Amino acid sequence: MDNALEVLKKRRFIKQITDEEAVREELSRPGSSCYVGLDPTADSLHVGSLLPIMALMQLQRCHNKPICIVGGGTAMVGDPSGKTEMRKMLSRETIERNAEKIRAQVARYLDTGEQECVFLNNAEWLTELNYIEFLRDFGRHFSVNRMLAAESYRMRMETGLSFIEFNYQLLQAYDFLHLYKNYGCRIQMGGDDQWGNIVAGTDLIRRVEGGEAEGMTWPLLETASGEKMGKTAQGAVWLDAEKTSPYDFYQYWINVDDRDVERFLGLFTFVPMEEIGELCRESGAAIRKAKRRLAVEATRISHGERAALEARQASEALFVAGDSDVKGAPSSPCPASRLDKGWPLLDAMVETGLAQSKGAARRLVRGGGAYVNEERVLDELRILSRDDVEEGRILLRSGKKAFHRVDVIEGGTG
Repeated sequence: MDNALEVLKKRRFIKQITDEEAVREELSRPGSSCYVGLDPTADSLHVGSLLPIMALMQLQRCHNKPICIVGGGTAMVGDPSGKTEMRKMLSRETIERNAEKIRAQVARYLDTGEQECVFLNNAEWLTELNYIEFLRDFGRHFSVNRMLAAESYRMRMETGLSFIEFNYQLLQAYDFLHLYKNYGCRIQMGGDDQWGNIVAGTDLIRRVEGGEAEGMTWPLLETASGEKMGKTAQGAVWLDAEKTSPYDFYQYWINVDDRDVERFLGLFTFVPMEEIGELCRESGAAIRKAKRRLAVEATRISHGERAALEARQASEALFVAGDSDVKGAPSSPCPASRLDKGWPLLDAMVETGLAQSKGAARRLVRGGGAYVNEERVLDELRILSRDDVEEGRILLRSGKKAFHRVDVIEGGTG
């Protein structure tokens, strides 16, 4: 069986690592653990958060034990990493509610038996700390000069770094110490912007326990065009099917830049690397096959076999056959009475998620990118009515690939 480190390296997860040989040796022991932290600042994770989840899944497939920490405690402080301004402070109740939803969400991806995976919320131990004792026992091990040299703090010095955020590195380091002492965890993984926090944890373990611990990071994900991973014109691509339907999730993957397909297949699927090389050997029209494989596999992992199949069928029916009557396509109901009153197209584009605002919808129409029942609309004052209903529905489209089916309900009130 492959060592988990070798798998992660082959699939391009690794950016930095404290001691490669030490990590390889630790992961060679079945049941050895590695932890990842997830931030509960929303009630769902998004596509960018799939990277740590996939890393944990790869570890589990190599018979290592993932430890997943939901940061219910650290979220009360706010991680300054990668931020130019202080994060919005959430109430404890909101953080706890988000943490529970994220825990349930991640549990869909991992084998969750007691011997297979550990789920924890760091609020369990961080909220019980005595601040004075914490500063005396652990704060003395941190150098302010070294902390300010970290990228996450240095980039904030110009815009202002709050004292509460300055504590974040101490708390994350303490998390690692807690897991080392109570769960025998000797490895932490995170995004490359977490390198300073991870190394602070390994240093704290050495100073307090005289122990050895390691860390590794993955690259911060951007698309080939330089955009942040998981962002679209319609907003974030969520893992929650209520926020981003399996169909829209599938569309995100099948529409990625050709230059990203091989990398994303390695990171976000379990397709063997040799097969990925074969799929991505050719360019042009042939890369469509690789994109389809990426979309199917990524959707299957997040939403299951049936949802992936339906999303693929819906996509192919819409884009190949032009058939709007397909199961799985994004849709929403509309009472017929609303059409009797007249429904402005700009409002419809916003309400169906095809545009983020009326201004964006207006620009879409002016640019020739808005369609009703496959007919381009150039009039930004266009009103939808019963005359637009075809076989009980209206098909809206934004650009070449974003569709939404409006199902008209007779007898409804608007």
